[in-house]
Amino acid sequence: MTSVGASVLICGSNTFHFTRTHIFYYPTMMKKITDLLLLIFFLCGISQSAVNAADSTPPVRPNILFIMTDQQRWDCLGANGNKIIKTPNLDRLATQSANFTHAFVQSPVCVPSRISFFTGRYAHSHKNRVNYTPLAKSEVLMQARLKQAGYTTASIGKLHLFPPTVEEAKSSGFDVVELHDAVPYLDQFSDYVKWRNEHDPNKNRPYRAYVKNAKAGENPFRSIIEESYTDTAWVGQRTRHHLKQLADAGKPFFLYSSFWKPHSPYEIPAPYDQLYNDVEIPLPKLTTLEDIQRLPLPLQKLILRGKKPMHDMDREKLQWIYRSYYAAISQIDKEIGLILKTLEESGQADNTIIAFSSDHGDQLLKHGMMGKNAFFEESVRVPFIIGYPGHVRSGQYSELVETIDLLPTLFELAGLAEPKGNQGRSLAPLIADMGRDYVPREAVYSENIIPEVITRGLDYYFEKGKGIKGIRYPDAKMVRTQGWKYNYYPDGYAELYDLKKDPDEYNNLAGQAEYAEIERKMKEHLLHWMVTADAPDQIAPKWLISK
Repeated sequence: MTSVGASVLICGSNTFHFTRTHIFYYPTMMKKITDLLLLIFFLCGISQSAVNAADSTPPVRPNILFIMTDQQRWDCLGANGNKIIKTPNLDRLATQSANFTHAFVQSPVCVPSRISFFTGRYAHSHKNRVNYTPLAKSEVLMQARLKQAGYTTASIGKLHLFPPTVEEAKSSGFDVVELHDAVPYLDQFSDYVKWRNEHDPNKNRPYRAYVKNAKAGENPFRSIIEESYTDTAWVGQRTRHHLKQLADAGKPFFLYSSFWKPHSPYEIPAPYDQLYNDVEIPLPKLTTLEDIQRLPLPLQKLILRGKKPMHDMDREKLQWIYRSYYAAISQIDKEIGLILKTLEESGQADNTIIAFSSDHGDQLLKHGMMGKNAFFEESVRVPFIIGYPGHVRSGQYSELVETIDLLPTLFELAGLAEPKGNQGRSLAPLIADMGRDYVPREAVYSENIIPEVITRGLDYYFEKGKGIKGIRYPDAKMVRTQGWKYNYYPDGYAELYDLKKDPDEYNNLAGQAEYAEIERKMKEHLLHWMVTADAPDQIAPKWLISK
């Protein structure tokens, strides 16, 4: 029998061949052939539906663990060259991750900086310029975007939203919240305080108090409560508790673990109070009143605020503050080590991106100032670590980085689209194989209200038309390149520092004729930044092309 032609039926990935002989020379087989074809179409439909369903299955995304400290300087980490401080767990994390040595916050104060981390936007854009102010309704935080992408989201410790309630935290996108903003007048909202009232037999002792009349050679900042009941220990314990639950839930998770320390006051529990007793930590050089009066007036107002300025603090007291500050970081390091151990035991370590940073630094009396709010390196430069086993290339990176870069980096590593209003620059192409080149920043930027608005205990109010304490326009801006830093104050003050020759920023070159061209270029950097930073916000969404 001879075939007179052939037909091919392609169904999905399957190919069926039929000759005309099969069909036309065997009429009695027509019904069977028809039934067979119907069956094939039916089975192919099921097969293709299964393929389509498989194609539409959401990708398995990595977990994200974001650990933040409060007020930790970039140089207070062993991995960043500090030979005195004891941070073995963070050092190990740094060696296994991308460790950025030149990361800068977008505002050297808690709330504006944290909102920049969580929006990927500059403070002048998200408009949270001072502490204890509500978030603009138009701003969407990282946790809300991750929740929309299928993540379970959790926050433990300091969050610093306003109002400072669990309800507000959950409305921002967190599924699970245990809150502690660590300020006594906010204790009514604190889950740590509730926990301590239930567990600490000495619950009536203030958690920020330290011993009175310490003996010579003993740390005068030793806490009067036990280590296991400190808020540092609580954040670590509750982070580990939720980490175990999230790891077992079968969904990708975003866990934000936020420690209050090493923020002042400098109380530190035993045995950490003795950790650096025999160490003489190098102190900043003494700053005189004359030194301060040579600074721009907004900085003078900031440094000399309060009933008794601290620039001439007793040096022995300052040494104990440094020892306690270092010890607080070492206590946090212990808790981070336990968190990382829990992550390893959960089996999720290889599928978890870990980020570590701080919201700003601490002057620790350099330039005569305690705390932050200024643009000196001690305030704006922070530790910044990102790790993802098998994906991120470990090593030390000296590129200029802004903390708003964290959000787009995490999203790109997780396979998520960059938000429309993001102003950060993903570091993923720099530290991982993403199939495209990384374009390094020429400069980084920061901004702050200087002097800071403080109305509790100090009458540093902002009055329209008058500003703060005679500083009519207290909105200061900073631009920093690899070699120079320029700080602009609208009332006619400025700072210019040659960071190669003057890394401690003691010699202000602003206004000197021989540096006029450099000052002009730095001003151009600032102008270009202010004009271009909000470009995505100025264009209607219909005209934007998403990446």
